[in-house]
Amino acid sequence: MAHVHSPTKETVPANRHYVDEDELDSTHMSPGKYAATRISTLKPPMAKAPNPFTLLAMLNTQQWLFFLVAFFGWSWDAFDFFTVSLTVSDLAETFNKSNTDITWGITLVLMFRSVGSTIFGIASDRYGRKWPFIVNNILFIALELGTGFTQTYGQFLAVRALFGIAMGGLYGNAAATALEDCPPEARGIISGMLQQGYAFGYLLATAFARALVNTTSHGWRPLFWFGACPPVLIILFRLCLPETNTFRARQAIRAQQGTLAGTFISEGRVALKRHWMLLIYLVLLMAGFNFMSHGSQDLYPTMLTNQFKFSADAVTVTQVVANLGAMTGGTVIGYCSQIFGRRFSIIFISIVGGALLYPYTFVTSKAVIAAAFFEQFCVQGAWGVIPIHLMELSPGSLRTFVVGTSYQLGNLASSASSTIESTIGERYPLAPLINKEGKAVKRYNYGKVICIFMGAVYAYVILLTLIGPERRGRSLDVEDDEDMAEVTHMDLRHHQVPVEHRDSSEDDKAVASEKV
Repeated sequence: MAHVHSPTKETVPANRHYVDEDELDSTHMSPGKYAATRISTLKPPMAKAPNPFTLLAMLNTQQWLFFLVAFFGWSWDAFDFFTVSLTVSDLAETFNKSNTDITWGITLVLMFRSVGSTIFGIASDRYGRKWPFIVNNILFIALELGTGFTQTYGQFLAVRALFGIAMGGLYGNAAATALEDCPPEARGIISGMLQQGYAFGYLLATAFARALVNTTSHGWRPLFWFGACPPVLIILFRLCLPETNTFRARQAIRAQQGTLAGTFISEGRVALKRHWMLLIYLVLLMAGFNFMSHGSQDLYPTMLTNQFKFSADAVTVTQVVANLGAMTGGTVIGYCSQIFGRRFSIIFISIVGGALLYPYTFVTSKAVIAAAFFEQFCVQGAWGVIPIHLMELSPGSLRTFVVGTSYQLGNLASSASSTIESTIGERYPLAPLINKEGKAVKRYNYGKVICIFMGAVYAYVILLTLIGPERRGRSLDVEDDEDMAEVTHMDLRHHQVPVEHRDSSEDDKAVASEKV
């Protein structure tokens, strides 16, 4: 038996000095005092800016493995989601339905993701990050294969609804796995890198769709069959890793209190009692962020083809370049948030993104590719701060549940983005286009609508971020969790947590036989 301290303790001996003044605990402030501090606490802390490679070198082997398995899982989650959006026309032809009918398969995924984040979030906070992650990926295998074998439209919708549950369960778990044990100084850049797994998944889906769709007699189906293969490797990867040290320390405290389940329920009650207003705020914030990403992306290919008359290849190139900008922005701004603060970084890059809306939506030549790169740099740059921002704000006992569910409820709220933009766009008709068959194709000024819509969304995100809290550098260790201290009636900062040094197979046996 040995006393295990989390990695954060090892890299920052006096962790609390690393937390911004704003973050001391807004729950103890009066509303008036809290409001008065919203502007003053935006002042960048100007923390030392070490070489990013130095930050990455702070991660030990196990921390890198945790990040990589989370990144690959999140990337393939995104890949599986985009397989439908990239094959809408082919699916419509197979099932003899319209493109709009097929997009219900996308809508159902968005609707059921919140169910998955709730189920898998609670399971991950109760039983650990490892096995819910593995079950998630087993479901990906089954449901991607199932989609590839569907024969009717009804079967297709049913399988995609179930896929929504699986997809919703992964985000919170991936964030916790990658960031819980991460050294505090490296959290910003690791957060940005993790979030861009989504853009990376889109790029992979685009590449494999080109290679696998309509290249055999099976049409679109090989893309989905292939999508079921990499999760096998991701499962094997996760099987080789133990639970995070942070979660194991929390489980040890729970075990000392008697029943694990009883202590977990008590933690949940305390967390909801103390942080219910924060949870509502996080959902509202995530709604704004999801409106920002969907509003800038979903209808953009339609604008390029319908309004700007881009060819299919030109649209693909523009989308790929935009996603490269997204991946770059997420990493860079995530890193910068460690220096300038989470809220300041989000607000600053949102202002820059707003300034770039005009070239992003009104430049009709191929030069719009540059605007697309930098606009998505800004959109996903703000997103790069989100994983660690949510982790630092969330109550420790329900960390996976809160991160995942706030994200997915925000996603649900924004699921109508493209419909809203498309409907408003029809109020701004343009001269029709005569296609090769001699038929008139209706055209609309989608650029104007996207520009106005995104301007409003940026303003909303800036306002919500301004009035919200920040806990940059907060310790994620159970020893510093005030909720757990209230449940246990102990000052855990002076309490050493006994956790056995054991390999992952021993952890698995403990999970199977633990006393509930």
